[in-house]
Amino acid sequence: MSTKDVIQALGERNQKVAVAESITGGAVLSELISIPGASAVIGGGIVSYQTESKINVLGVPAQVIATSGVISEQTATEMAVAVRAKFDADIAVATTGVAGPDSQDDEPVGRVFIAVASAHGSWVESYLFAGDRAQIRAAAVQAAIALLGKHSGS
Repeated sequence: MSTKDVIQALGERNQKVAVAESITGGAVLSELISIPGASAVIGGGIVSYQTESKINVLGVPAQVIATSGVISEQTATEMAVAVRAKFDADIAVATTGVAGPDSQDDEPVGRVFIAVASAHGSWVESYLFAGDRAQIRAAAVQAAIALLGKHSGS
């Protein structure tokens, strides 16, 4: 599903979306707002690049990060759930991962977790993208849009 299709589907369902980003640094929200009319469905977004901002701004429990790591299914899910609540959105997407050049939390360069949360539940996918930093981030943006599109009717 293209970004335009995602925005259109959200509009048709009268749904509001929120975004929490780490690895993608605002690029998912930028991609979404590149579509005319996106303002009708986008509630907002938070770039929580550092671990402290995931805890202090988003409200991800420190215990989740201490136990699972900042690059994990659990952290991505908590980010999505938290940003959905902060913006009173119908659906939210969150990204966390390692773009390189070094691994982090015993996760290899290219490991990305993307989560979607809605009133019907949450879903998370794990990816291992190849390439340089820019390629990994671009792949993560496209995967986030696709996962959001997959679950926007959920």
